[in-house]
Amino acid sequence: MNENLDAKIVSEVERQLKILRRGCEEIISENEFKERLYNSIKSGTPLKIKFGIDPTGDSIHIGHAVVMRKLREFQDLGHEIQFLIGSYTARIGDPTGKSETRKVLTDQDIQHNMKNYMRHIGKILDISKLKVVYNHAWLEQLTMEDILKLMSQFTVSLMTSREDFSKRLSENKPISLVEFMYPILQGYDSVALHCDVELGGTEQKFNVLRGRDLQKAYGQLPQICMILPILEGTDGKNKMSKSLNNYISVEEDLNDMYGKVMSIPDEIMGRYMRLTTNLSDEEINDIERNLVAGTVHPMDVKRRVAREVVSIYYSSEKAIVAENYFSELFSKRSIPQDIAEIKLEHATIEIIPLLVEKLNFSKTTSDARRLIQQGAISINGEKIEDVKAVILLESGMIIKAGKKNIVKIK
Repeated sequence: MNENLDAKIVSEVERQLKILRRGCEEIISENEFKERLYNSIKSGTPLKIKFGIDPTGDSIHIGHAVVMRKLREFQDLGHEIQFLIGSYTARIGDPTGKSETRKVLTDQDIQHNMKNYMRHIGKILDISKLKVVYNHAWLEQLTMEDILKLMSQFTVSLMTSREDFSKRLSENKPISLVEFMYPILQGYDSVALHCDVELGGTEQKFNVLRGRDLQKAYGQLPQICMILPILEGTDGKNKMSKSLNNYISVEEDLNDMYGKVMSIPDEIMGRYMRLTTNLSDEEINDIERNLVAGTVHPMDVKRRVAREVVSIYYSSEKAIVAENYFSELFSKRSIPQDIAEIKLEHATIEIIPLLVEKLNFSKTTSDARRLIQQGAISINGEKIEDVKAVILLESGMIIKAGKKNIVKIK
């Protein structure tokens, strides 16, 4: 970049870069991004920011919101969000992270899944400023010659280098040639939109990079790839997912939202602070230093995180209401807020084996049966009276035996 660049523009580039870099796993490449920002600011032309979704579901959780919140930052800085609905690619099915061929969506599936989706993202993005586009508009127009030209830009060795494809091949699981087309068509979306930046989670890096490849092949400036981290669910281990029941919906009841954040393991609080709240890096660093020094209790930090999350999707006033509800609930149940956590598989189990074998709350089956009959066993504040009760273990579940034995399931 020219050394004589206007100081005001350079200052604005650095300001925007600081905001947009925060929380990113990787930017490919940052130098190109700086130059693109500079040209955008100098010319007064907003950057075109691409983010695509296949409408495979009708709701989003705060894990999805990691990328959405970054899009909102771009919006607030005056850039244009090209919100791409994969109305064509959804018919193929994104194979990313899948161990088998994905079910193809019909037009009816797509229409059904989009009904609530836009309402959900309206909690994060300014819908009035979104440029919503559907990729069937250009992908349906491609001829066989066009398709062959696209395919000629990639090798089989490149496609099979993708981690999920490579894994399936090693396990002798089938990969449809149609699945190879998914990242190619996603890349062509970037060509059709002439986008400057594409956002995606770490699992989308391969696909996002293909957009750069195709833009170069079509004589365009290659897009900047902004890769964002994947948020762990409330179990603290697996990717946040509705199927794993470890998710926090952006439309969660405010008390449940607060309570679910409070259930996350202490060791991932830092990631939740960085990826789900508006706390500054300076504030987060101070909190983490105080945690190490022991001058602040982890439970107080978790309360802060829970308030911040609820404030984003409701309001700061509602966050205080949720916090008071949570405190009152624990007080009524005589449950300490810093109880021990135990990691157990989220599966069904009979109450007696749970007490004896998993939790060591009882030494024998007869002791466990006696505790149940005496009304000494409760789960989430509800007494267990059936000695044959079957329990579905879930993250955040609180199990109590008498006054002293109490744990929370991770």
